[in-house]
Amino acid sequence: MADVANARTSRNGSEPSTAELVQRAAEQVSRLVRDELALARAELAQKGKHAGIGIGLFGGGGALALYGLGALVATAILLLDLAMPAWLAALIVAVALFLVAGVLALIGKKQVSRAVPPVPAATVRSVRADVDTVAAAVKDRGRG
Repeated sequence: MADVANARTSRNGSEPSTAELVQRAAEQVSRLVRDELALARAELAQKGKHAGIGIGLFGGGGALALYGLGALVATAILLLDLAMPAWLAALIVAVALFLVAGVLALIGKKQVSRAVPPVPAATVRSVRADVDTVAAAVKDRGRG
């Protein structure tokens, strides 16, 4: 957009005609829109990747929690059998599985929180800056 604001003369050295200015503006707006869409697409792809990783880690944490529940059930059964070394081993395995499940769930939560809101914030800031630049160039041109 700086081209429109800084271009003061046309090819023949005089002030650019309205047609030239409109043509430049149309070309630059078209390029700007394409660039902003590419930026938004890249930003949303990155957020989608974080959401996918987070959901996968939540799923892994849930699966390990199910295995932990199974190990606790086995622990209770072995406890009833009073085979001290067996229930202790099963309890240790269950605690370890729950610890891993908790860590995976926390990592998954962090990944999902990085992906929301799914608004391309950098693109929104960039578009606002572009609009401000164009508005300032138009205002300056109107005064001159």
